[in-house]
Amino acid sequence: MSIIVNDIKKGFSGTEILKGISFEFEKGKTNLIIGQSGSGKSVLTKCIVGLYEVDEGEVIYGGENFSGMSKSERKHIRTQIGMLFQGSALFDSYSVEENVMFPLTMFSDMSKEEMLDRVNFCLKRVELENKNHLYPSEISGGMQKRVAIARAIALNPQYLFCDEPNSGLDPKTSIVIDNLIYDLTKEYDITTVVITHDMNSVMEIGENIMYIHEGENWWTGDKQSIVTTDNKEIGDFVYASSFMKQLRGKLS
Repeated sequence: MSIIVNDIKKGFSGTEILKGISFEFEKGKTNLIIGQSGSGKSVLTKCIVGLYEVDEGEVIYGGENFSGMSKSERKHIRTQIGMLFQGSALFDSYSVEENVMFPLTMFSDMSKEEMLDRVNFCLKRVELENKNHLYPSEISGGMQKRVAIARAIALNPQYLFCDEPNSGLDPKTSIVIDNLIYDLTKEYDITTVVITHDMNSVMEIGENIMYIHEGENWWTGDKQSIVTTDNKEIGDFVYASSFMKQLRGKLS
């Protein structure tokens, strides 16, 4: 099921941050939100998941008007959302197993045995079998990200939000995480939303991309069209890295 935002506006203390953004985050695709720092990416994402209430406009999950619901009415949609936070946000005092099991204990009625089966399935899916009893301090940053992904998919979500999933990772590990997010999106046919400023991620998995500029949806497209657009603002953003400058030289 897709997520549709219709003419979303949001401001704080008289300053308008989002200026009427509309976009469809498509099911079964990696949908990327990109843009400069301060462009409104995080505010938009918080509006979509209900951490901020919109001033105007609608957020629609699978045909249901999420922004028009009360907090109690939103619960059934929120249980369908998986979140991968920037920095992994694992509980340091919990083992890998306990971290992945946490949403199951909070939001499911599974027995302990069923929860453990689900935890082991998720850990296997992210290639962390037999790491159950390790703690976050005992594993690498890339492994911590994979534990966080296992936790995010524990409830078998229909929607997956990833906030800067490659933050703090080396390029090789970043590719592993990108590919894992892409594969899970296809495998479970979910609507994945990735907030990133990493052009390597854009070029790896960018199927449906929205570029936000000063609170507006400035450009939409995919990873093929983003390197040939004549939009000045997105061109400046895309070719800010040396890697992309080299790519532009090869294309021109």
